Amino acid sequence: MNLDEAIRLRDPTRLPSRRDEDWRWTDLRGLLRTLPEPSQPLPTDAIGPGPFDGLPGEIVIVANGSGPEEICIGEGEARTLVLRHISRGDGAHTARLRIDVRPSARLTLLESHEGGGAGLSLLGVDLTLGADAACERLVLSDLDPDAVAVVELDATLAARAGLSQTLLTTGARRQRFETRVRHPGQGAQVRLDGVYVLRERRHADLTSSVRHEGPGGRTDQLARGMVDDQARAVFQGRIIVQEGADGTDARMAHNALILSDRAEVDARPELEIYADDVACAHGATVGALDDEVLFYMRQRGLPEGEARSLLVASFLGEVIDRVGSPEAAERMRSWLQARIGASD
Repeated sequence: MNLDEAIRLRDPTRLPSRRDEDWRWTDLRGLLRTLPEPSQPLPTDAIGPGPFDGLPGEIVIVANGSGPEEICIGEGEARTLVLRHISRGDGAHTARLRIDVRPSARLTLLESHEGGGAGLSLLGVDLTLGADAACERLVLSDLDPDAVAVVELDATLAARAGLSQTLLTTGARRQRFETRVRHPGQGAQVRLDGVYVLRERRHADLTSSVRHEGPGGRTDQLARGMVDDQARAVFQGRIIVQEGADGTDARMAHNALILSDRAEVDARPELEIYADDVACAHGATVGALDDEVLFYMRQRGLPEGEARSLLVASFLGEVIDRVGSPEAAERMRSWLQARIGASD
């Protein structure tokens, strides 16, 4: 199975399928019997504003697979990049971007996934963080309901590096965010958070794997979501603590709200521990809104739709409370509120 080769060669037999354990809930081979023609070039002067417009930062555009291949943040440098991944039309394309954050550098990555049309896309990001470097990756994804999109992040950290990630998505026909982290321990810290708001027949898959390879590292993961109508959410989180990674502190939680009898949430949190003297925990909950709280709010004059929106916003907003950049957090909160209230 190789998604990049499948798209480039237009070979559906190379697509991941339910026979691949990590893809059993996001089966692309069963969905796509034939693959689209390559996407047409998209002139950047035809692209409108993005969701992070107005915030400071250097804009980097990947349009229908065309964009830069490598970005370097120099030692001790602090930069903000506004990365816009834009897919238009019904074609297929791939892109891969390498980001090298040198020792003691700081990167804020404001990333958006925007698109119209029933296209197929793959974006891969290879992120390397040097010693004492830090990266905060903030992602907003709002795609066409007929799109099929996969976004991969492969991150490698050095000692005392820090990676923080917050994903917000409304899904697509099929969408998958996959994050793979090589964690050195040695004082490095990782935070992987996500929020999904899914309606109609949209699908979102948040999959991650963090491999602790040395002692004294920390990973903290919080995912929350809401599914309505016939939407489907997938959460797969795996934390691996290898032999010798003593003193690891790793925590993972996934909590979801189901607002329809026809909606579905599939959750698989996993811990694999091969070391001693660790503090690791994981858990997942799936439930509905509290009827008693809804009744209480309606008794005080709030319409049912508004009461439901407020409860959902409070539940999901705790993830955004963990974002480090106040300006970006406010932008993300407004973006999320608009999606929560879309059908109320």
